[in-house]
Amino acid sequence: MKATPTAIPDVMVIEPKVFGDARGFFFESFNQNAFNDATGTNENFVQDNHSRSAKGVLRGLHYQLQQPQGKLVRVVRGAVFDVAVDIRKSSPTFGQWVGVELSEDNHKQLWVPAGFAHGFVVLSETADFLYKTTDYYAPAHERCIAWDDPAIGIEWPADIAPQLSAKDQAGLSLSQAEVFA
Repeated sequence: MKATPTAIPDVMVIEPKVFGDARGFFFESFNQNAFNDATGTNENFVQDNHSRSAKGVLRGLHYQLQQPQGKLVRVVRGAVFDVAVDIRKSSPTFGQWVGVELSEDNHKQLWVPAGFAHGFVVLSETADFLYKTTDYYAPAHERCIAWDDPAIGIEWPADIAPQLSAKDQAGLSLSQAEVFA
């Protein structure tokens, strides 16, 4: 497992060792010890989630103010553009974002620590998105920042007309949102 820091060093692209031949491929998608060694963290994952979305569906930017979740995300079918936004007020990268394409073909994963808002848009006809979390889902503490907040300036893929849930349509600007200290 290889962990490469992004422009926001706490967010890392995780690349497993993939073994393949004409028959197909094999890789270890998660190993707690290898993850901790590669990232230099000591995270404990408590929940796995799986979502399926159609092309153009944009989910996010989500976070939990209490019971904050670190997320290890990956795509097992299709492709997404995945985004993490630093919403830690005391961070030198507060309000900055990083984005990575995750797909069934590149096998990349993204480590999004607690203190970040997270979202993705589906690039393929459908995508199956899997993620591990470091705390349990707590809907009462979930918050949403607007996916198109100009103060953040995420460069979403231009050819996607996003389909949003009512919750995501009501996302707040970063300046209005409750954030981490």
